[in-house]
Amino acid sequence: MTQTQTPIATAEARSSALDKFFRLSERRTTITREIRGGITTFVAMAYVILLVPLILGGVTDINGDKLSIAQLTTTVAFSAGLTTILMGLVGNVPLALAAGLGLVPVVAYQAAPHMTWPQAMGLVVLMGIVIVVLAATGLRTMIINAIPLAMKNAIGVGIGMFIAMIGLVSSGVVGHGSASGPPVTLGVDGHLSGWPTFIFAFGLLLMLGLFIRKVPGAILISIALSTVLAIVVNAMVKIDPKSWGTVVPEKPKSLFATPNFGLFGHIDLFGGFATAGAMTATVVLFTLVLTGFFDAMGTVFGVCDEAGLVDEQGQVPGMGKILTTDGVAQIIGGLTGGAGSTVYVESATGVGEGARTGLASVFTGGLFCVAVFFTPIAAVVPIQAASPALVLVGALMMTQARKIDWNDLEVAVPAFITIALMPFTYSITNGVGAGLIAYTVIKLARGKFREIHWLVAVVSVVFVAYFGINGIEAAFGR
Repeated sequence: MTQTQTPIATAEARSSALDKFFRLSERRTTITREIRGGITTFVAMAYVILLVPLILGGVTDINGDKLSIAQLTTTVAFSAGLTTILMGLVGNVPLALAAGLGLVPVVAYQAAPHMTWPQAMGLVVLMGIVIVVLAATGLRTMIINAIPLAMKNAIGVGIGMFIAMIGLVSSGVVGHGSASGPPVTLGVDGHLSGWPTFIFAFGLLLMLGLFIRKVPGAILISIALSTVLAIVVNAMVKIDPKSWGTVVPEKPKSLFATPNFGLFGHIDLFGGFATAGAMTATVVLFTLVLTGFFDAMGTVFGVCDEAGLVDEQGQVPGMGKILTTDGVAQIIGGLTGGAGSTVYVESATGVGEGARTGLASVFTGGLFCVAVFFTPIAAVVPIQAASPALVLVGALMMTQARKIDWNDLEVAVPAFITIALMPFTYSITNGVGAGLIAYTVIKLARGKFREIHWLVAVVSVVFVAYFGINGIEAAFGR
């Protein structure tokens, strides 16, 4: 009798321990929901394992050296796994991290042309150190708490539009216009065509139907079925591989790939200042810090608000731990040889599946670690199968717009600018910066100086410098 009860008692003890550590009952979630949410977030983010190496591996540094795609794939997957698990254990929030798509272009196109790759990664590590100091001293949290609640809500709405735009563009539903036409069009040439677009439409409609009927795992089921359909279609019909984007849905040639950790530890902290010059290196570092700082801030608040983790004062409990962990993740990203890891907006897809705690992040991170050994499997899901989740979650995040008082122009105008610029400029940072500047200017114009928190005023000035960085470079020289 005792022998048969021991496994049950052990299972109950483990469940109780997980409940207590991750506060599952308090946040009205279950282990099953957390697992489902963690898997969904991983599936929505799996493209990062291929996309980031393609960006960083496609450019050369000042010496003409290129980074290995195989090594980049390993470091992106491993650093994403390690930092996401760290966020789950320390921050206890359903936030997944990976090499930031806002940071990667800065490293590739602003740093690498003026310095070596180890020196560029050194700047990434320095960026992480600066962000950790800001978080550890409480200054980063103070800045976030100083931002008006309406602007925080606008950030959430803007992120919703931004990730929906990412999904629509990545799937080919929204295309780049011609020089003589509108800047964006429906499809590549003004209309929808091709099997990849069909896969996206099929996935989106299936997802909407399942989600509205409250089918558990609706997002994950849709992504899985769409992927299977894409593999079948691609095998039966001759389709240009380029039309699928970064991931072609086909049966992997192998299931296992030996990880290559050759980039780990190859950094030069201060060499970039000597090679590129103090001004250029400082500008790159400044850009990295601002991008990492505000991209994470906006994403953390937007996703946590969607998960119901924001209190009545518009603050996220435990924000200090979350932001410090994010800063440490930037350091880890640089040390492992890729762009700094930061919070991803795709975390909202897991929240949409019910994730509410860091347990989901532990599962997501675990899958990234496993992906280090099975990168061919991670390459199976095409963006057309995953992007419907971004569109759906974007729509759900738009509901936060109801919390903004649109009758008050002092709030409505800055909120609109914040929301509009995120998708239109493909940058969370640009939206946050422009919105805060507009908020400050409007309050000053109305003579309401006391309503402007001094930190908001300082940040607004910093963003003015950020937007005018090219003029500053021209004035003082590179």
